[in-house]
Amino acid sequence: ILDILLEVLPNAGNILEIASGTGEHAVFFAPHFTPRQWIPSETSSLLIESIKAWSKHHPCDSLHSPLEINAQDSVWAIETMDIPIKAIVNINMIHISPWSTCEGLMRGGQRILPSEGRLYLYGPFKREGKHTAPSNEAFDQMLQSQNTEWGVRNLEDVVAIASDYKLNLVEVIPMPANNLSVIFQKQE
Repeated sequence: ILDILLEVLPNAGNILEIASGTGEHAVFFAPHFTPRQWIPSETSSLLIESIKAWSKHHPCDSLHSPLEINAQDSVWAIETMDIPIKAIVNINMIHISPWSTCEGLMRGGQRILPSEGRLYLYGPFKREGKHTAPSNEAFDQMLQSQNTEWGVRNLEDVVAIASDYKLNLVEVIPMPANNLSVIFQKQE
């Protein structure tokens, strides 16, 4: 993922990570984007504490303290701060959340990204309504058994909703384990 991020994210500007999980990605990626700020976020106070713990264990001047952000919210915490964002990174979220979270991510991207700002998604996707591998189909069934609002998303549906929010598809890059890197760019 790092190699792709270094290639597709803008060469300057701060990076907001939506749904940072435990913080392991943030502490790994942040040093590679210095002097830009890598800004992790999460919805759960437990995960925010985990991000803080990882940050203490692997300190880095370019790793911002975590923000509490729910992609579905109409205003994100970053919008109340004087920190311009040039890119948003979202790894493994849209399939483990309701569709409204994907829409919220796109809506937030439209609000906070400047013209030509980038949105990077990573995870499993269906293509033209079909799973790309038996393992993705099994994963999708497992997700839906846990929550009927979850599931591996159809890439074309994600591209369509992104387009509704002025985020145009730039590139789709196949990744290991039947995942994709999906890059969008904001157009005015």
